[in-house]
Amino acid sequence: MVEPQVEVVPCDVLVVGGGMAGCGAAYEAAYWAQSKGLRVVLAEKGAIERSGAVAMGLSAINLYLGMRWGENQPEDFVRYVRQDLMGLCREDLVYDIARHVDSSVHLFEEWGLPIFKNADGRYKREGRWQIMIHGESYKPIVAEAAKKAVGEQNVYERVFISHLLTDAKDPRRIAGAVGFSVRDPKVYVFKANAVVISSGGATGVFRPQSVGEGLGRIWYAPWNTGAAYKLMMLAGAEMSQMEQRLVVSRFKDGYGPVGMWFLLFKSALKNAYGELVEQKWANLLNEWAPYGTAKPIPTPLRNHQQIQDLLAGGGPHYLRTDEGLQKMFADVQNDPRKIREIEADAWEDFLDMTMSQAILWAAQNIDPAKTPSEVVLTEPYLMGSHASGCGAWVSGPQDLAPSEYFWGYNRMTTVAGLFAAGDGVSGSAHKFSSGSHVEGRLAGKAAVAYVCDNPNSIAVDDDRIQAIKTELYRPFTVFEESSGRTTRPEINPEYILPKQALLRLQKIMDEYAAGKSAYYITNEPTLLRGLELLGMFKEDLQKMAARDHHDLLRCWEVWDRTWCAEAHMRHLLFRQETRWPGYYYRGDYSKLDEENWRCFVNSRYDAATGEWTLAKKPYVSII
Repeated sequence: MVEPQVEVVPCDVLVVGGGMAGCGAAYEAAYWAQSKGLRVVLAEKGAIERSGAVAMGLSAINLYLGMRWGENQPEDFVRYVRQDLMGLCREDLVYDIARHVDSSVHLFEEWGLPIFKNADGRYKREGRWQIMIHGESYKPIVAEAAKKAVGEQNVYERVFISHLLTDAKDPRRIAGAVGFSVRDPKVYVFKANAVVISSGGATGVFRPQSVGEGLGRIWYAPWNTGAAYKLMMLAGAEMSQMEQRLVVSRFKDGYGPVGMWFLLFKSALKNAYGELVEQKWANLLNEWAPYGTAKPIPTPLRNHQQIQDLLAGGGPHYLRTDEGLQKMFADVQNDPRKIREIEADAWEDFLDMTMSQAILWAAQNIDPAKTPSEVVLTEPYLMGSHASGCGAWVSGPQDLAPSEYFWGYNRMTTVAGLFAAGDGVSGSAHKFSSGSHVEGRLAGKAAVAYVCDNPNSIAVDDDRIQAIKTELYRPFTVFEESSGRTTRPEINPEYILPKQALLRLQKIMDEYAAGKSAYYITNEPTLLRGLELLGMFKEDLQKMAARDHHDLLRCWEVWDRTWCAEAHMRHLLFRQETRWPGYYYRGDYSKLDEENWRCFVNSRYDAATGEWTLAKKPYVSII
């Protein structure tokens, strides 16, 4: 093994992760830092032009209020999010995003993003909150603005951030981060007075439907491994709602989005016998009052209906794209020009964001105007920006947050100087790309304010850095010491390779933590057994081996996912109710318990003792 070079990067604000939230944080922090003479640095494990969940592009911006046209108000959005999350969201955080999100969308248009418009100049909607875009280059456009703001010399790409640093004199204060190059033998030590965690949520924690060569063919970005959660957990930050995962309905195998087909093309979900699933199982919603009996139907309850129909023998399920498009063709009186426009919108939905779906249709001789497509529910994902809200427990804005939810700086975690945005923030779901960008801007601005208010220098323990460096490259050492024992490197009694480790983790989570093969059901004995197996698994991870830098990256991504898995199972065990049927079911607590569990579940991991502490946090409503 080549001894890695160490590069120290002093800065004032470090942004970890270059997705939509990270680009927003870098852009806004750079603006406020400029007059103060502060340095803002962005670190990203890939290249920010194509990193994060928007990497391949999008066909729609899923959060735009349209306040300048009087279409929606922040209060409307809070009520929507609260309803969809079965009564639990951080209303102060959701309101804060809603009142600012339109400004980010207007910036995107100024930077060159083409947005569909109606004849009156308004943005073309596919739903109440969604507007349509030509979005193949959405992420490069946003990334370019962030790069220009901070300066390209302050963007560190292909650097995997593995550890956060705390002040040697005050372990409850952040001091920077450590990472390694995914290409070269090099370790980076970022010394920073404030850190914004904007890396993504977690995929690959559960066994996906596609396996073998299709292992990476999942819905949410496969390179999002839960680094946001692991970094903050191990730094001692309080986490919240880590039990709340996301399961979504997607076209089978291609994982293409179904939102536009539901909202714009009015396609219906029917079972194999032509029955409308939502209509057939409408009576199920009464069991989940008050959320099941209000509109719109929460996302987990729509899943619940589909699961029950499948268990009753109604599968496979089809999205009737054929019926939806044929009705639209008839509505335009079969005008060839308008039909071509409708077809172009339908295909662009995938060519902008999920090209594999269009390829799969071609491979299976499917014309969506003539043939329906199978729809399935995905494996679970841990994320805070879609229809779920796990992440760090953060301070809200001073003018909105109840006293219990405010401790000085907007989006700051319970570790001083450590901020979060995007998937990293709990309780502020349904922000999607535009909301994540604006939440990054809010965190970036607050981080600069924190640095200005706390100018005293931080202290970094050199011994700690040396220990991290040794730990980072241990997989190389393990491989070099043991690879000669066998003729094939993937078969060795002394180590485990990262892909083998990933498969083992996914098996544990799928079978014990309410995965897809278990029909999303678990209970206390099952979770306890899963935690027992996970404990043994973590012991074996000390023997992970890396043959090259790609393997080294994968080793540390397995650690990301493993910490997320443990937090998720511990939260599932603590919440003794089924709050989100269709995302998961506690078989031993199968009902909604408003009296005892309409509250947040928070946890804190103490790295010094290895102990977890879980507790309830009260729900405070502002709308």
